[in-house]
Amino acid sequence: MNKMKVEIWSDIMCPFCYIGKRHFEEALKQFPEADKIEIEWHSFQLDPNLPKPASDQNVYEYLAQRKGMSVEQSKAMHQNVVQMAQAAGLNYDFDKTVVANSFDAHRLIQFAKTKNKGDEAEEVLFKAYFTEGKNMCDTNTLLQLAKDIGLDESETKTILNSNAFSAEVKKDIEIASQIGVNGVPFFVFDRKYAVSGAQPSASFVNILQKSYLEFKAR
Repeated sequence: MNKMKVEIWSDIMCPFCYIGKRHFEEALKQFPEADKIEIEWHSFQLDPNLPKPASDQNVYEYLAQRKGMSVEQSKAMHQNVVQMAQAAGLNYDFDKTVVANSFDAHRLIQFAKTKNKGDEAEEVLFKAYFTEGKNMCDTNTLLQLAKDIGLDESETKTILNSNAFSAEVKKDIEIASQIGVNGVPFFVFDRKYAVSGAQPSASFVNILQKSYLEFKAR
């Protein structure tokens, strides 16, 4: 039997996307037919207008300006997210976060998908951004992360130094717009059911069961 596809629109600088990834992985552990699920990651940019190279603002100043709030309010919001991340087994260090345009990181993910390493790419990029304070629009940083998941260094370097996979990134973003994705993470099950946000694992289990039963009955 074919596998049921779960598509996930995500941005590697979205804190709820990494948390959502963990919650979904936990749901898959509880789902008996997990081996019948195929996951496909899609690109999304929360802020395509971020500069390259990275902004000189820290993440607290950046969110405060973007959302029209004080830096103190921004820090409080980030602290809440840190606690959410801890509950999901993740360690966020926003003091080290480098505010940077994620487009090239998405191109790397698109390349990784062609090597069946999309999930590994998402994981290593999330960790690099939220935990390690890496610059996501620095070519050497992306090249090292690609090597870490077993991608060919020479091939990756050629891709990062070109516009390769730009069209794939833009297509994902365009599809997101067409189906009404306003924020991420956004999960689509078998192109029938959608779940927005870092929902609890139990919610993902429920939607997996419902969508897979219908998929299997076709």
